[in-house]
Order: sequence, then C-alpha cells, then structure tokens
Amino acid sequence: MTAPAFTLIFLLFVALSFAFGSLLTLRHIAHVRTHRAAVPAEFSESITLEAHQKAADYTIAKNRLGLVESVFDLVFLLAITLGGGMLLIHNLAATWFSGSYALGLAIFAGLMIVSFLISTPFDLYRTFVIEQKFGFNKLTWKLYLIDGIKGLALGAAIGVPLLLVTFWLMEKMGGLWWLYVWLVWLVFSLTIIVIYPTFIAPLFNKFLPLADIALKERIETLLTRCGFTSSGLFVMDGSKRSSHGNAYFTGLGKTKRIVFFDTLIERLSPSEIEAVLAHELGHFKRKHVTKMIIGQFALTFVILALMGWVIDKPWFYEGAGFSLNGTVPHVAISLALFFMVLPVFTFWLTPLGSLISRKHEFEADTYAAQQTQAHDLITALVKLYRDNASTLTPDPLHSAVYDSHPPAAIRIAHLKAMQT
Repeated sequence: MTAPAFTLIFLLFVALSFAFGSLLTLRHIAHVRTHRAAVPAEFSESITLEAHQKAADYTIAKNRLGLVESVFDLVFLLAITLGGGMLLIHNLAATWFSGSYALGLAIFAGLMIVSFLISTPFDLYRTFVIEQKFGFNKLTWKLYLIDGIKGLALGAAIGVPLLLVTFWLMEKMGGLWWLYVWLVWLVFSLTIIVIYPTFIAPLFNKFLPLADIALKERIETLLTRCGFTSSGLFVMDGSKRSSHGNAYFTGLGKTKRIVFFDTLIERLSPSEIEAVLAHELGHFKRKHVTKMIIGQFALTFVILALMGWVIDKPWFYEGAGFSLNGTVPHVAISLALFFMVLPVFTFWLTPLGSLISRKHEFEADTYAAQQTQAHDLITALVKLYRDNASTLTPDPLHSAVYDSHPPAAIRIAHLKAMQT
C-alpha cells in the first residue's frame, strides 16, 4: 500500500458514506412528508391526525438538522486529516508541552476543543429550538451549563487516566501493545457498567425508590415469575430535562437496577408499565445485553488488532494527511488519527447492527407477550409513539439501515398476532 493509494481509498469511502447517508436522510424526509396527511389505518383509532402530523414535523426537523450537521462533520474530518489539522494541533501542542504524556493529552484536548466548537451549536439548536418547539425540552440554560460542566469534569476524571495508561502500553508493550490495551479497555468498560447506577447516574439525576406500593408489588411479582433479581426499583426525574418517557435496566450482577422515567409512570397504566418492563426483562432472559457486550468486546479486539497492524505503516499517516518527515508520530496521533478515519469504513456495518437489534426487539416483545398481555404492550407502545412524537411512517430503507427498533406498524402487527 502506498500513501496516494490509501488517500484515494479513504476519499472514496468518505464520498460513498456521505452520499449514501445523505440519500437515506433525504428519502426519509420525503417519505415522512408524503404520508403526513393521513394517519396509517392501523393507528387511526388510537393516534389523532394532529399527533401524527406533529410526529412527522418533528422527524423532518431533526433529520434536516442532522443533514446539515453531517456536512460540518465531513468538513471537520477532511480538515483534520487531509487538510493538515491533525499536524497543526500536534505542532501547537508541541510548542507548549515537551513531555510525552503531557503532549499526548494536549493533542486529545485540542481535538476535543475543536470538536466541541463544531458540535455545540447543533446541540443547542436541537435542545432549545427543535425540542422546545415540539414541547419536549425542559432544560433551562442553567441546567444545561451545569450538565456540561459535570460531563466535562467526569470525562476528565475518567478519560485522562485511561488515556495515560493507553499511551504507556502503546509505548512500552512492543508489538502486542494492542492486546494489553484491549484487556485494559475491557476491564474499564465492565467497571463503568457496574459503577454507573450508583456513582455516575446520580450525578445528573435523582433516583427515588418506587413509591406506588400496588405497582411495586405488581412488578415484584413479575420479577419473581421471570426469575430476575435487582437491587431496587427506582423512578428517575427525567421530566426536569425532557418530557420523553422511557424505562431501562442498568448495571451488572448485584448492581442491576430497574429505572422508570417519572414521565413514563405518569402516562401509562399499571398493566402497561408491567408490559413495558416485561419487554425489558425479555432482553435479560434472552441474554441480549450479554451478547451485545461480548459483541462489542470482539469488535474492539478486531479494531485494535487492525490498528496494531497499521500503526507502523508510513502510508497510513501520509495517506491520512499527517506528514511524518522522517519522524515517528506520537502514539496519541496514531490513536486519534486511526479512530478519526475508522468510522468512514465501519459505517457500512450499521445495517448489520440495526438488523441484530431489531431481531432482539422482536424477541423481547415475544417474551413480554408470554409473561403479560400483548394488548397491554400494544397500548403502551402506541402511547409512547404518540407522546414521544415517533413517526409511524419511516422510510423503509432508512429504517433498515439505522433503526434499532422495528417500524411501529410491523411491531404492532407482530404483537397483535400473539394476542390471546
């Protein structure tokens, strides 16, 4: 492989992934707009035309913003790589920091600052314009700023030690450095999963024990029936940031928690809440979380092994816009450049990930229908589609590539077939 050849391959994949992604977004917008005028027949008795059109407009607004954001992301990627941005950041950092580890951290800090400056305007517009317009945003500017400061502090507290260990392993462990990094990242990821419920999540939200005694007894009966143990049932104050509703499991082993958004508790009946929880239990019983974690670790193993192969190849750096001039690049450059370039190639795995996720959702729905009434899950989902302004008419190709959940009509039809 030569540097010019890699540059051409990189540009080809950049062009193809951007063009295909943009085409999918434009198709999705057009499809949703075309079906905006009428509620799909299967939802005509449960979703009003006003709610359907709100979901269509919300979907179109989000995707239009996403399309603009993808253009800026493309420019950023090309500027950082072939435009010499990575080299500029390295040279600026090198004028201030001479130590290897300090220089590495400075390089990553520079990349994060540039990325922050590009992404923040879109995040602000998404939160305070789109979410506000459609009645979902509950964030104040003060809370937004506090969340940002907490996130930055938490990211530094967790990320800096992990980066330093990674740099050290890359410098000291020879040709198999990537294997040691993978093992460290594996332990780190599992540790975060374990400590997240009790140490990280409470930094941003309040978690109170479920106070509704009747609902708690109902849920505990379901948990016993399904053979699931948890460290508690909690209600999260999601309403202080958004009116969207959800429920989820978090943690591993004895740290497993069941968390309901307060908005979900307010909108669904006890039987519907039980059905939604049964769906989440289905993911547990079918070992979807375990499979997902193993799959992610396996993919990370392959990715790091690939990086271990290209890290000493001059054509990779020169082809991605970082001029070596006979020098050995800092390991931070290797790490950052590789993970900047990688998504251009892994984008094409997105449909496979979405397919696996939708398969898991169907399996979880089937389990829920076996443990509770399918009708209760159907009515709960319809309420969630309505209250979260989820479009009922996604473009089929866009959905096949991106959606982790089956389209509403297909999912509801699957549940209706299991009604007793």
